[in-house]
Amino acid sequence: MRRLWPCRARPDAASWAWLPLVALVALGCTSVGKAPEPKECDAECQDRVAVRALREAMKLVYNLKLQGEPVGAQDASTDCPQGGSARVFGYASSNELQGATEVELTYTFSTCSYQRVDETAEENYDITVKGSVAQTGTLAVQPTATTALILSSDEVSIEGSLYDPALDYRAEACQVELAQDGNELFGTLCGRPVGVDL
Repeated sequence: MRRLWPCRARPDAASWAWLPLVALVALGCTSVGKAPEPKECDAECQDRVAVRALREAMKLVYNLKLQGEPVGAQDASTDCPQGGSARVFGYASSNELQGATEVELTYTFSTCSYQRVDETAEENYDITVKGSVAQTGTLAVQPTATTALILSSDEVSIEGSLYDPALDYRAEACQVELAQDGNELFGTLCGRPVGVDL
């Protein structure tokens, strides 16, 4: 689409007289100090990133293997993006009136590696997951429904690097009890309270 350009008048002497003042104002508005240091990611922050990574690894497996499949019993395996594998099995049903999918699924991760790079520091990770996580509840498909899930595991391990700049992370053989309500995920990881907005 063609656009109209601004109309430009020939500058007169009075217009040029303002130039030094404009230059001074522009200099006053520039920042000469250092860029702010990125905030540190303490243990609580690291757990938040790890829980996000675990949830998003589960979501990836679901989308790769179950999305668009017929309802009923499910059992599918997939290679993970950066190595290892994952399996999801159980039962899924659809409620078209509510625009939701009801699930009773178990995700088994065999050294499944997954990476995400993002502009937001807390959404960066390169992790490997081992163990099984059960998922029960409702996955929203349409805006008329809200995701409401329980995620639980007696023993899951998450290790690798997370955050930006990257930090080493390891949570070995942890018990996980999480609830997802809409975009809020909260509960415990290795007995420690954790919560994150997805």
